[in-house]
Amino acid sequence: MNWLVYALLSAVFAGLVGILGKVGVAEVDSTTATGVRAFVMAGVMALAMTALGSWGKLGTLTAKPMLFIVLSGTAGAASWICYFKALQLGQASQVAPIDRLSGVITLVLAIAFLHEKVSTPTLAGTALMVVGALLVARG
Repeated sequence: MNWLVYALLSAVFAGLVGILGKVGVAEVDSTTATGVRAFVMAGVMALAMTALGSWGKLGTLTAKPMLFIVLSGTAGAASWICYFKALQLGQASQVAPIDRLSGVITLVLAIAFLHEKVSTPTLAGTALMVVGALLVARG
């Protein structure tokens, strides 16, 4: 499979997270729900690592990649705490488009810090994503 297939699958699963999460936080503290979700994710990842034989590769992680993986995990946890709280307070159909602005933020950060080059059509599409997210969120 190429990157696009994985990206589309990611979008499908992320869409399911919004719907399933909205139902899940209806009667539960959002931070507790996020914590339970994190434990489930850890278990699923442990199973995946076992199935794919990845446990032996842990020793190959050096300090720099480990630091950035830990920072990424920390940012991910903060994102999910905020996402589940937003789902608890708002409608999934409004929360999800704003959350998906993470793609726009990633693009801006990739340009600024990774010096990635983007085309004019990419910038135009990104602007449309922002406008679209804001229109959908306003309901």
